[in-house]
Order: sequence, then C-alpha cells, then structure tokens
Amino acid sequence: MSTPYHIYPCGDHAVTIELGDGINAAVNQNVISLFQYLTEHKIEGMKDMIPAYNTLTIVYDTSLLKKKNPGIPVYETISAHLQKAAGLANEKNAARARLIKIPVCYDPSLAPDLVSLAETHQLSVDEVVKLHTARTYRVYMIGFLPGFAYMGSVDEKIITPRKTQPRTMVPAGSVGIAGEQTGIYPFDSPGGWQLIGQTFTQMFDEKKETPCYLQPGDEVQFYPVSIAEFEKGKNT
Repeated sequence: MSTPYHIYPCGDHAVTIELGDGINAAVNQNVISLFQYLTEHKIEGMKDMIPAYNTLTIVYDTSLLKKKNPGIPVYETISAHLQKAAGLANEKNAARARLIKIPVCYDPSLAPDLVSLAETHQLSVDEVVKLHTARTYRVYMIGFLPGFAYMGSVDEKIITPRKTQPRTMVPAGSVGIAGEQTGIYPFDSPGGWQLIGQTFTQMFDEKKETPCYLQPGDEVQFYPVSIAEFEKGKNT
C-alpha cells in the first residue's frame, strides 16, 4: 500500500492505523483492503478488527503477547506487524463489492421528516425520493448499533444535519439522512437522523453466520415501494 499512513495506540490493548481523512471512497477502499489482508494473514494475538471510514483498529491480547515476546513493548510488536501488512496489502486483497438493492417505502406514515426535509431544500417530496434512490451508496463502516451501516454520499441537494433533538425511539428499518450520510436503523432505538422512509429488509440477524446484512465495502441501491408492498414484505 503506497498511501501514507499513521499508526497510534488506542488504549493499552488496541492500535489504530489511519489511512486518510474524511469520507473518501479511495481511502476507505485501502482500509477494506488491509482488513481483508489481515483476515487472511492474522497477526498473532489479534482478537478483533474494527474497520471505519479511514481507520482500522486492531484489538489484541496484551497478556498473551507479553508472554510470547518478553521485554518487548506489545505496542511495538503489533505496530511492526501492521506496518508490514500495510506494505503488502493492496486493492487485490479487497473482495469484489456486492451490489445490494434495498426496498424503501417513502410513505409519509413511515417518513416523519420527509416533508420538512423537502421544504428545507425547496424540493418536492417526489424530488427528494428521486434524489435518494438515484445513487449507489458505499457502505463505509458498521457502527452505533450492530448492523447499522454508514453509507455515503447523498446528493448535495438533500444533505441535511442531524436533528437538534434526537428521538427517544426510532422504529427498526427506518431510513435516515445525517449530513451527507444515509443509513438504516437495525433495531428500535433512540436516534437523531432525519427519517425519510422505512424498509422491511432485516439489517441484523444474530442467528445467521454473518449477522450484519451489510458489510463495509458493499454498494447499496434503494428503490421505492408502496405502502402495500411494504406491509406485505414486512409480514412475509
């Protein structure tokens, strides 16, 4: 990997490698490439990996590594392995992106912020829906809740900040916008994103081998469905 990077400790049992900044598809692709490389070539003592927009955090077993390498700081051991991996990882290590199409019902009964968002941007509701469904979104990271995928970027015409007063309960499947990001709530939970629709697609299922429906690096396309189609899908 030829791009510059910065490695720094994250507490006493984790280390983070930063590959860039901001919401950038190329930077995130490098994160996913390194993540895939380390999935195939595991570092001894590594317990978990957490890919994000522009960083990858490695959680490690401090006691194990101290026993394996007495007298050598654990952070130095992990950093050396990470530097080597960064030099060997490349785009070929990233799995081919999956294209996933997700149905969304934009009916006002399921989209409490759709009308106000449209008015804020001097657009019609139909125009907001067309803009939201016209793009293919990249899944940059999973966070906040298990299965909550941060996706970007929405059309600049509908970029909208989070609500100043978060809701105490957002229904599972709610589709929202926060800044230039869009996402889907996997569970009923508090939340401050602008809600513009809802899907019946399940974002998280603990019974499956891969519980999170979406994974970093996936590409997502939304398509509109009627309230009748939504109710049918939800009850299937």
